[in-house]
Amino acid sequence: MRRRDLLLGLAAASLLSGEVEAAEITPLRRVRPGDATWPTRQQWRNFESLVGGRLVRPTSLYGACATDISSPDCTSVAPYLRNPFYIGDQAGGTQVSGWLDAWQPAVSPYAVAARHTSDVVAAINFARRHNLRVAVKGGGHSYQGTSNAPDSLLIWTHAMRGVRMHQHFVPAGGGYRGPAVTIEAGALWMDAYDVVTTQGGRYVQGGGCTTVGVAGHIQSGGFGSLSKRFGTAASNLLEAEIVCADGGVRLCSEQRHPDLFWAIKGGGGGTFGVVTRVTVRSHDLPADFGWTFGTIKANSDAAFQRLLAQFFDFYRENLFNPHWGEQVHVHGDNTLEFALVSQGLNEATSRELWAPFLAWVGASPQDFAITSEIDIGAGPARRWWDTEFHRANTHAMRFDPRPGVPRHNAWWSGDGDQVSEFIHAYDSIWLPQSLLQGDRRDQLVSALFAASRSMEVGIHFNKGLAGAPADVLAEARATAMNPDALDAFGLAIVAAGGPPPYLRFPGHLYDDHQARANAAAVAQAAAAIRTVAPNGGSYVSESDYFNRNWR
Repeated sequence: MRRRDLLLGLAAASLLSGEVEAAEITPLRRVRPGDATWPTRQQWRNFESLVGGRLVRPTSLYGACATDISSPDCTSVAPYLRNPFYIGDQAGGTQVSGWLDAWQPAVSPYAVAARHTSDVVAAINFARRHNLRVAVKGGGHSYQGTSNAPDSLLIWTHAMRGVRMHQHFVPAGGGYRGPAVTIEAGALWMDAYDVVTTQGGRYVQGGGCTTVGVAGHIQSGGFGSLSKRFGTAASNLLEAEIVCADGGVRLCSEQRHPDLFWAIKGGGGGTFGVVTRVTVRSHDLPADFGWTFGTIKANSDAAFQRLLAQFFDFYRENLFNPHWGEQVHVHGDNTLEFALVSQGLNEATSRELWAPFLAWVGASPQDFAITSEIDIGAGPARRWWDTEFHRANTHAMRFDPRPGVPRHNAWWSGDGDQVSEFIHAYDSIWLPQSLLQGDRRDQLVSALFAASRSMEVGIHFNKGLAGAPADVLAEARATAMNPDALDAFGLAIVAAGGPPPYLRFPGHLYDDHQARANAAAVAQAAAAIRTVAPNGGSYVSESDYFNRNWR
């Protein structure tokens, strides 16, 4: 049986149960608080002793401010609700605050603040013995809410933060010998970047957001800003330690437990067990990382469509390669926004590359205006995540102000709006590279223009692997991620969100009517894009919670 067929079969198992007699159907029901078989206080105390006192009672991140924003409890918490590192430090925290009609944060009655693999084994065995629901959380970045669950035992890997570099790593069973880095399950990508790049002078393929958890990111596929050059986090995985539902600890690689190894490379976080550590390749660090930011506004609908057509032609000929990543945004006010990064190009080369496109824009001042300066630059790649450099020289990062936290606790300024956001709707569609050619490019432009009339559209070039080197494509093909990514030049994302409904801060009030209007607008925009990519799949980490064709 092909591996993908196996995954589809597992996904469809609940549907197949409808073919058996009703008397044979046994719904899966876990023991919940209040049930007669819920563990007794003494059983919880015994379990707490077994895990070295690391059994905690999570509290709601938003509960203190849900009723009285002037209370001391709320005023002590409120300044940190937009701090992703603070949220990650709370057992009951999630990086987003829910999804309209889908989920709201659910605080587990108990959580194991795991420090060792043995803690995870103990938690799995206790949950199995008592038929408890289990949730797993590292970075807590799941938009679909999979890192929390009501009435569950939470396995919280946050304290497992070790990062160790190797010069000559050999995974279980062999098959590779070379530079790598071993990262424990609770580490965030910023922990890895600090050790691997800032201190070690090498590159590891991780997430663009610094607060994304390493283990969950890999299990979801794991795109990063430079995936067209270095692949996905999953395709760089060499070895993983995983605790399965039977409590057994398995060391997986291409040579050992290969099917399980394949499944955790994009098959979904926490689906096949609890990953406790991973080892991934490290790469030679390019000399330079660069950026291109700015906005161009067209003064008419017709001019905007010409601008889009010109840009995608420019992209196809100049940026559709391993040097470039990240995104552009197509706005409803006829603005094209650039937020791109590059690797291996110095500033002079990047400026020369962009000059013809910017000259074309400048030749029609009656049609186009640069409303935010086109900032093209580059610098030593080793400084990209160097927080001391950014503190002294840039405004690109925001820093965790709490005393005693690691100095590398920092996030990109542009990512701040995502923290504690309540999602109204979210969808993604992979765009096949054929849309960049001939008449298909015109269809792409028309679809993006139509979509932007309903909602802003982001095109994330780094989340499509077309244009990557052959070896990168081959490695990505050997993962469980949706193969549509291999032929896509980018991933279109349409989303909307706002303040959560359970907070009442002045000026940041939840508006249910607006939230539902935004959700409808996202659906309209996504439908417009699907007219040119009707079979385009979605990236599991950024997919629609209500996707009817989720399989």
